[in-house]
Amino acid sequence: MFRNMLVSLLQHERIRTTLAKGKELRIWADKIITLAKENTLHARRQAFARLRNETVVKKLFDVIAPKMKDREGGYTRIYKMGWRQGDGAPLSLVELVTFVHAEEKKKTTVEKAKEVLGKVAPKKKEKKAEGKGKGKEKIEKKPKKAEKEAPKEKKEKPKKKPKKEE
Repeated sequence: MFRNMLVSLLQHERIRTTLAKGKELRIWADKIITLAKENTLHARRQAFARLRNETVVKKLFDVIAPKMKDREGGYTRIYKMGWRQGDGAPLSLVELVTFVHAEEKKKTTVEKAKEVLGKVAPKKKEKKAEGKGKGKEKIEKKPKKAEKEAPKEKKEKPKKKPKKEE
C-alpha cells in the first residue's frame, strides 16, 4: 500500500490521504529521496526495487532529487484538511516541499469575451478565406486526394470481355 502511495506522491507531487497514512508516508518519502540524492547506479537499482516504476524512478533522480540537493531532510509537508464524510477519519494533504501550485491569472470580463470570440469567429472566417483565394492550401489538398484514390484503382478488378455470339 505504501509503495503505491509513494509512487503517487512522487508522480503527482501531492496526494490526499488519512493523517496516519500521511505521517507514515513521510518516512518512506524521506528515505527514498535521500537515496536518490546519491545519484549512483546502485541507488537507482535500490529505488527501483522499492518503487517498481521506471518512469517514477527516472523523475525521482532527474527532477525531484536535484531540487532537494541543498536540503538535509524534511522533503514533505503535511496539511490537515478536516474529516472524511463517511467515517470521520482525519484527512491530510501530503506534498513535496518543492511543489508549486499553478495559480491561474484572473481574467477580466473583457478578456474572457475576447477569448470566446477568438475561438468562435476565426473558424467561419478561415473557411471563407480558403474558398476565396488561397491557392496554396488547395494545392496541398489535391495530392492527398490522389493518394487516397490510388489504392482504390489497385483494388478494381479488370472487366471481363463479353463473349461474341457466333
